[in-house]
Amino acid sequence: MAKDRTRFVCQACGAVAPKWQGRCDACGEWNTLVEEVSEARGLGPAAKAAGGRRLEFVGLEGKSAPPARMLTGIAELDRVLGGGFVPGSAVLVGGDPGIGKSTIMLQAAARIAAGGRRALYVSGEEAVEQVRLRAARLGLAKAPLGLAAATSLRDIAAGLESESEAAVVIMDSIQTVWLDALDSAPGTVSQVRACAAELIRLAKTRGFALVLVGHVTKEGTLAGPRVLEHMVDATLHFEGDRGHQFRILRAVKNRFGATDEIGVFEMTEHGLVEVANPSALFLAERRGNVSGSAVFAGIEGTRPVLVEVQCLLSPSAGGQPRRQVVGWDSGRLSMLLAVLEARCAMGLGMNDVYLNVAGGLRIQEPAADLAVAAALMSAATDRPTDPGMVYFGEVGLSGEVRQVAQAEARLREAKKLGFEAATLPRRIARGSAPLPAVPGLKLKEAGHLADLVAEFAAGTVRRKKDAAAPS
Repeated sequence: MAKDRTRFVCQACGAVAPKWQGRCDACGEWNTLVEEVSEARGLGPAAKAAGGRRLEFVGLEGKSAPPARMLTGIAELDRVLGGGFVPGSAVLVGGDPGIGKSTIMLQAAARIAAGGRRALYVSGEEAVEQVRLRAARLGLAKAPLGLAAATSLRDIAAGLESESEAAVVIMDSIQTVWLDALDSAPGTVSQVRACAAELIRLAKTRGFALVLVGHVTKEGTLAGPRVLEHMVDATLHFEGDRGHQFRILRAVKNRFGATDEIGVFEMTEHGLVEVANPSALFLAERRGNVSGSAVFAGIEGTRPVLVEVQCLLSPSAGGQPRRQVVGWDSGRLSMLLAVLEARCAMGLGMNDVYLNVAGGLRIQEPAADLAVAAALMSAATDRPTDPGMVYFGEVGLSGEVRQVAQAEARLREAKKLGFEAATLPRRIARGSAPLPAVPGLKLKEAGHLADLVAEFAAGTVRRKKDAAAPS
């Protein structure tokens, strides 16, 4: 008879060690190894002979219909999912505490239930009365939604087995579910992996869409084993600062749709409200006569988004200048500062640099290099950028401005919001790709950062001459 054996599992990455040690060899985290008891099981000769079923392989030929979709009634959520929930799929939703994960899932479940489908909401963190109170605040008290409060996997599985018409099941959250067959505590790697696997198996066999709400670590990554993200069909991250009213729902994995798609929501007293035109909202409080500001025409998934990039320079008081970045990659800012100093002779090394993307959006594409460079030059020369100008383009280490994708979509979004000009890479106009045709929008080509530096320097000289001229 197989004996139980003791092992130590890292709660950060799921690596297994034969004995306890202070530091995990796989991920390098300290004090994350927890003792767990596992039953030694193997596929013996008898089991191989009796339980095996021969697989049948098929070719790539044939027709496969696209998966059916179930709309949630929230257009921004449907956009991120790729068109709605797919029956039998599993979706993992993560985010910081209080960011709005439970709120958006409760709103989606209530709308699905109001549309005539059976939606179930299982809470492992709140009692049924607490969920009812939140639903009443959101105006969802009359939705025919099935509620339950449970943390035992056996109870949850038994309840789902008896629900033959369930279309959507939301488990809030997966870290609270536990299986009594395991000796480890709820939220550990073994518990999360076993409970998620059983719930996903039920979703695949019963045909309902499963949503697992997950916690995040202090670094902002999803808590639990990394294998959990591989088990699900889609992974969504809820981003935003509780100091801002905007919330960004971003798809980082989607087997049934595009990745890096975003949905924009606004947190109100009535819950999360979808934002149909996020560009106008991000630029609503912009002042065009302030130096250190530039508008970036970006692409998030398939959607063009215009955001304001703000920069502030101040003399460094100590020997080590500060580089404070919110909403952008700090390493890319350091690279851009080095390019400006080495290729364009701009002395910014002894200044503290503060960079902020207004509105709480985090930019991940390199096309923001040109907008950030324009904001830095504007702050260094104390000359505001053109309030009717947008910027986009990638900057190389030699200072050249490189071509980026979907230029026409960026320009059309800028034209729709009333902008009159755009600074874009020169290769778009003189390379193999034709210049995007956007009537009423003046296009200015930039081949090197030195062109922008010369433009800002010339504007500063003209302004000083005008100020010195007698009235």
